Amino acid sequence: MRPAPFKPEAITTNPPFDGTHFVRDTVGKLVWHKVFNRTLYADTDRSEVVYHANYLRYYELGRASLMRDVGYPYKEVEDSGYVYPIINLGVSYHSPLYYDDPMWIYTRPAEISRVKVAFNYIITHADTGKIICTGFTQHCAMSKSGWPVAVDKKTVHMWETFPK
Repeated sequence: MRPAPFKPEAITTNPPFDGTHFVRDTVGKLVWHKVFNRTLYADTDRSEVVYHANYLRYYELGRASLMRDVGYPYKEVEDSGYVYPIINLGVSYHSPLYYDDPMWIYTRPAEISRVKVAFNYIITHADTGKIICTGFTQHCAMSKSGWPVAVDKKTVHMWETFPK
């Protein structure tokens, strides 16, 4: 199945969500965080394409970069006593990446509930704009002792203030 069209455009009028790290999809109208990456040889498998599980590492790069760029790095989240392990995820593959391919990883906050948060992702080939994969991760807010807890206030604030 083909993914929905995605046409990112730099944002120039919404600091701190400017075009350096944030774009607006002119089709879906949503704001996304963006980070650049390039595939390493170690990311590929015997068929010379990026191994499927490595896309989850790219999602983590997108998620960690988004949190850092909105002023709440994940290290600070952990230092405040919270962890957010993945409890559910999904990936739809549309086109492969190969060794040394440049990519953009787009990430945005999705749903939030009392004890869960989710992120959506789109990875595109940086030169062609072709959608490589789309997906999501869902996380449960937990104390460092491993018990589910309410999502911390700073994370709730990020979800509430992230541009639509």
